Amino acid sequence: MANKKGNRLIIPIILAVIIAICIGGYFGYSFISNDINGNQQYEGEYNLYVTDNMSQYDVSQRLYNNGIVVSDAVWSSWMDKHYPDYQFTAGEFLLKNNMSYDDIAKKLTTPDVSHKSVSVCIPEGYNIFDIATALEENGICSGADFLNECKNTQGYDYSFIKEIPNKDTIAYPLEGFLFPATYDFEENTSAKDVVNQMLSAFADRISDSWKDYCTANNMSLYDLVTLASVVEKETLGEGVAENIASVFVNRLNAGQQLQSDVTIDYGNALRANGFSDNVVTSYNTYKCSALPSGPICNPGVANIDAVVNHNDTKYFYFFSYNNGADFFFTDSYTEFSAKWEQLKHTNTN
Repeated sequence: MANKKGNRLIIPIILAVIIAICIGGYFGYSFISNDINGNQQYEGEYNLYVTDNMSQYDVSQRLYNNGIVVSDAVWSSWMDKHYPDYQFTAGEFLLKNNMSYDDIAKKLTTPDVSHKSVSVCIPEGYNIFDIATALEENGICSGADFLNECKNTQGYDYSFIKEIPNKDTIAYPLEGFLFPATYDFEENTSAKDVVNQMLSAFADRISDSWKDYCTANNMSLYDLVTLASVVEKETLGEGVAENIASVFVNRLNAGQQLQSDVTIDYGNALRANGFSDNVVTSYNTYKCSALPSGPICNPGVANIDAVVNHNDTKYFYFFSYNNGADFFFTDSYTEFSAKWEQLKHTNTN
């Protein structure tokens, strides 16, 4: 009798469990189905930021953690079935939790804000205005935002930043340290992030020979880069930078002005961008006593090295001829003037 009674109790329990499983399965299926079809009852949204080469796992985790899908596993399985070769597009996407999985998949092909990677070449000798134009033309950031960001040194943790003087006559304190290279930037990157990448690239190139030269010649790294920027803009061909650097080093050691025309060009660019005569004049090496207020472009490693390893000459004068293909160097102003009169006609540009 006891066994029969026990069996009668077990059967209802089993039935109850089966019914519960069926009900749970139904509601579970309904819950997942509503999520797949975008029929969630509550409202929510999330701005998803996708970078290049982000995996489906990374995306599914972000969607799940921010309430856009109720299960990262279900989302991944659904994507594997319906979009097996799906490639995510870099950018920012505003997603809502009442979007269907198909809506989400289609949305992720067209970002609200693109962050596609773009290769941007910043050549040696580009000044800050050249860089701003290149960045804006490639959709990286606003040129105006970039220029504004380069007016201060706050928020950048590099040792060389501390050597930049705090003077009102310096137009752009970060000019000279925006290392020329080819960068892979993302579209719509903040100007500060762009500047930080360029400063980081410069920091990686600082050598012991640069530091030793500065110490031996009682210069700051800022002075070295400033001088190298003038050499950079004066150097039109190969094999002359060390001689050009020697001319300027000789003039500085003799207490003479640099008298470099390229510094006037930079001053004119500053004036065109609203800087005062006081700032413009401080970059004019026909008017300032020695180095200009700061770098006039962003020199490459080769021309910083050219200053550090400049030739030991007695040259004080030079000019280019044959449209910059050749250079003449001398220690005599009389010889310089005579040679200039003889060869100046070869410069036709």
